[in-house]
Amino acid sequence: MRPLVMLVGPGQGGDSPMFEHVLKSLSVPRVGPGRPRTTPVRALGDKAYSSRANRQFLRQRGIQAVIPERSDQIANRQRRGAKGGRPVSYDTEVYKRRNVVERSFNIFKQWRALATRYDKLALTYRGGVILRAITIWLRALW
Repeated sequence: MRPLVMLVGPGQGGDSPMFEHVLKSLSVPRVGPGRPRTTPVRALGDKAYSSRANRQFLRQRGIQAVIPERSDQIANRQRRGAKGGRPVSYDTEVYKRRNVVERSFNIFKQWRALATRYDKLALTYRGGVILRAITIWLRALW
């Protein structure tokens, strides 16, 4: 069994630079025999992940991108006219389910230590995330 990999970027930085690293470390165990799956069917993200590099990475791995285009990208594409390329298409019904993940992050961030990122080491932060997950799980059991 592979250890849980947690990649933590700088607190003031964005999440998009870590996108490729997180997808490379992904591992989903199979129900029966066989190696864990490392390629998801689709990747859901908000407009912050709508970079050309992220979309190219997903295309190379055969992952469907469910990421809307930012308004500045739309304006730049339309400004270029026919040379701007086609608009990005994504499944809007699948994108509506992204809020489940966002709400989960909000539950974790109700714990002040995780929301403010006081920890200097990723290992300590990971321990806090695991501790918070245990408290959420225990509350759900009661």
